[in-house]
Amino acid sequence: MTTDTAEPTLTVDELAARAGVTVRTIRFYSTKGLLPPPVIGPRRVGHYGRDHLSRLALIEELQHQGMTLSAIERYLEQLPADLSAHDLAIHRALVASWAPDAEEDVTRAELERRAGRALSGEDVDRLAAMGVVAYLEDSDTFRVDPGLLRLGVELLGVPVAHETILAARTVLMEHTRDAAQELTRLFRDEVWGPYREREPNPEDPAHVAAMKSLSAHMQPMVVQALVTAFQRSLKEQLREAFRAEG
Repeated sequence: MTTDTAEPTLTVDELAARAGVTVRTIRFYSTKGLLPPPVIGPRRVGHYGRDHLSRLALIEELQHQGMTLSAIERYLEQLPADLSAHDLAIHRALVASWAPDAEEDVTRAELERRAGRALSGEDVDRLAAMGVVAYLEDSDTFRVDPGLLRLGVELLGVPVAHETILAARTVLMEHTRDAAQELTRLFRDEVWGPYREREPNPEDPAHVAAMKSLSAHMQPMVVQALVTAFQRSLKEQLREAFRAEG
């Protein structure tokens, strides 16, 4: 398992088990340049870390969204080279948020298996506050958003009060909802509207499907732009806040 210092300690078999893919898939992604090479340890054994796990999860999510390997390669090339496992988890969580019906009902044991660690009652409460899991009537069953789980587990170690998590989630939900509504309006007025005016039969199912496909392919790019803009703005605001305190 990975240590608290985030040193690469996973073998390829352990990485595959944690990510829910095959070793063959990992080696294939590596040959395509989608995964960085492992750290070679004693006896020439390759070891992987949390950054590999997060990047692998992002690749799988992009594929789930319908992107080809070539498109995924271009997507990853545009990401900053020094992104941490935490940053990659944020990208993956936001990309996954476009997928409908992503939630699953799992047992406590399955939730811990996917989290890669044991979860205390307080841990589950914090995950629930983040919107990662929800309690069901069966005390041993939870509704989980797989796209957010890894990021939520990463945040469990952050010393932030439960109330602060709830307040932050409220702020993020309000602003992201506004951004989504504005982007939807922009797509409707600037893309779908002119398209309908040009086509003699815009309501034809084939045309509607083409627009839906275009929207689906745009979504990961929009998410990446939002994440990049948010990270830059947050860094600037934090820098200003600490400068003011100093």
